[in-house]
Amino acid sequence: MKAIFISYNQAFGNEIVELLEENGQRGFTQWLDIQGRGEFDGEPHYGDHAWPTQNYAILTIAPDDKAAGLMEALKAKNEEFLGLGLRAFLWEIEQSV
Repeated sequence: MKAIFISYNQAFGNEIVELLEENGQRGFTQWLDIQGRGEFDGEPHYGDHAWPTQNYAILTIAPDDKAAGLMEALKAKNEEFLGLGLRAFLWEIEQSV
């Protein structure tokens, strides 16, 4: 199994959840209204008067055979909307309960 952590601009709204569903990935945990700033470029997302946007994040655990396809779909979504900001990270799950 693989863990995929996705951090993205709130402007994507439900698009990332829909992307997961379209790729057969049902389960996830989502955090709303989180703050952050990209490592290389882009504006901060602090939810204040100077930087009003915020981010959302999702953690999903996918079977090995779905993980690569999900990462490709996320990469395509990011390239379609470069200015918004979307990052995804893939980790190996060693155990689960």
